[in-house]
Amino acid sequence: MNESSLVLLGDEAVALGALHSGVSASYGYPGTPSTEILEYLIAEHEKGGPLAAWCTNEKTALEAALGVSFAGRRALVTMKHVGLNVASDPFINGALLGIKGGLVIAVADDPGMHSSQNEQDSRFYAAFAMIPCLEPRNQQEAYDMTGEAFDLSEKQRLPVLLRMVTRLSHARSSIIGRQAREQNVLSKTEEKTRWMLLPAYARKNYDALIEKQKALAAWSQSYPANRLELAERDLSLAVITSGAGGNYYEENLEDFAVSRSGRLPARLHIGAYPLPGDSIRRLCERAERVLVIEEGQPFIEEKLKGILPNRVIVSGKLDGALVRSGELDPDNVRAALGLIPRQKIRVKIPPLPGRPPQLCQGCPHADSYQTIKTALEGLDSKAVMSDIGCYSLGALPPHSAIESIVCMGASIGMAKGAAESGIKHVLAVIGDSTFLHSGLPGLIDAKTANTPMTVVILDNSTVAMTGCQDTMVPSAQLKSLILGLGVESAHLLELEAKKQHLEENSQRLRNEILYPGLSVVIFRRECLEAFRRRKHSTSASGGAA
Repeated sequence: MNESSLVLLGDEAVALGALHSGVSASYGYPGTPSTEILEYLIAEHEKGGPLAAWCTNEKTALEAALGVSFAGRRALVTMKHVGLNVASDPFINGALLGIKGGLVIAVADDPGMHSSQNEQDSRFYAAFAMIPCLEPRNQQEAYDMTGEAFDLSEKQRLPVLLRMVTRLSHARSSIIGRQAREQNVLSKTEEKTRWMLLPAYARKNYDALIEKQKALAAWSQSYPANRLELAERDLSLAVITSGAGGNYYEENLEDFAVSRSGRLPARLHIGAYPLPGDSIRRLCERAERVLVIEEGQPFIEEKLKGILPNRVIVSGKLDGALVRSGELDPDNVRAALGLIPRQKIRVKIPPLPGRPPQLCQGCPHADSYQTIKTALEGLDSKAVMSDIGCYSLGALPPHSAIESIVCMGASIGMAKGAAESGIKHVLAVIGDSTFLHSGLPGLIDAKTANTPMTVVILDNSTVAMTGCQDTMVPSAQLKSLILGLGVESAHLLELEAKKQHLEENSQRLRNEILYPGLSVVIFRRECLEAFRRRKHSTSASGGAA
């Protein structure tokens, strides 16, 4: 497309910005005032454009988008502000991943509660996750910032939040479009530890996220939408505007100038976060009053207290007095108090071998993973997404069988996104309890789209990792539950996870992997620890063993 003028809703400007930025897949859940973004993209998809589809909820939408990013392609996710509550698990954890294909999360807030149950401000979520946030003030910026958000996501390897509000989402204005770029080529990530949030990996990823804050602060300080106006201004009055608040401020400037004999206040407009601290300090260094005009909750106003000079020095984690990640202890608190280190007794201990966590000896999951690895032998273009549970240990030697661990239920959504991005042979590995917790909505999405992927449910008949609690639905009912969702009975297999069945199970699983549609395979064998507890309980109660 050559540059041309179009009249669009703010939501439509975001959609067009994504299309012209080479988005490969867009997912979302309808919710006013965000709905029109994905409606526009779905209409384009039906004309032959990139994939766009509604999902069961916002969480599965974001997880599918993570799968697209894992595959190296660009993805957009849309939702309203309260939908971000539903998606908060993959949203927060997504900041710890090594984002490859650009990932933009467009969230439309609803100040005034025109069709919502609260006035939640999504900027707090971006700050909580420590990721960048862009806040357009008009339709042109909505279009431009969408493209900039994809570029920033790939440069910083982080998700980027694009914050819209009702008035911008549902108002029309002209925009100037740009030449569309091509989609990213399929290029699956090779940094597997960045996508598996086992504690040992997640701690390193979290430290890396903290380290990125310096680069994000420098980016925000130089970002053009964070515009500082000081020349020939009244420096005693400082005005900070953001998003649509900047428009309302400017609508009053003519009358304001008349009332102040033509003198306008110093001003900083903010369109990107984290906040540009240096610009804020410059704006306010001679100010007697600071007025903050922002749409939504007092996000900037509250933050100013930690940015502007104060006669009382506040010290803690932000200035390095205390550790930013990890736990506090008496010794690091002691250092922050200015006390000398306590004397320590030093004991010579010979080097000890590393003892990474492992699956229990005889665990059925070990046999299941061996079956999966055998079934995938010789296949190109493959990916194995896993989930939260004791079977996450399949990431470590001797199994090394899985490639992602993000949050409860994410395996199925990520497998869907990866498959829809072009990876040919994709598996989602999930436990029976996790499947009931958060996997069902993702399977509904996959069934609706008939995504070519295989969901592997490791059914050990208990919630093993946390102490062998009972699952909410007995194993015997899983098959009926899955068939009730519409999964074809011919592609729902139940296999016994035992070594003696390795060859047969591997071939049957391989057949499902090669099937060009959705299949579900249940590997069933009781957890050994749960079995021992059950036998002990039966024996102690005098029942038959």
